[in-house]
Amino acid sequence: MYDKELVADILAQISNATSTALQRFGVVGDVSYFTDTPEGMEKLDSICMVLIAIGESLKNIDKITNKELLIKYPQIDWKAAKGMRDIISHHYFDIDAGEIYFVCDTKLDELYNVINQMIEEL
Repeated sequence: MYDKELVADILAQISNATSTALQRFGVVGDVSYFTDTPEGMEKLDSICMVLIAIGESLKNIDKITNKELLIKYPQIDWKAAKGMRDIISHHYFDIDAGEIYFVCDTKLDELYNVINQMIEEL
């Protein structure tokens, strides 16, 4: 069995980070904001930093739970969420702003909801 209190703390951090990313993304009208404005580039950088933290925390949850927790919530592509961290961290200068926009626009709300569901169910 794993330390549920530790996992709950990490999930809470992920929830807060996801909320932060969503708030930061709120001013982004389209992908050109990321690429064509200084403010947008700062938003892209700050959102990418949060996505790195989320991915790293998900990897930690997998380690702590022996990969038993995340698989119970198949509505999220956990491999992609963790992989996003690796791509941003190791290939930062090759980041596709359109992909970050897509993730923020279509995936973060569901991630936020599922993480909070996980917290409630622990």
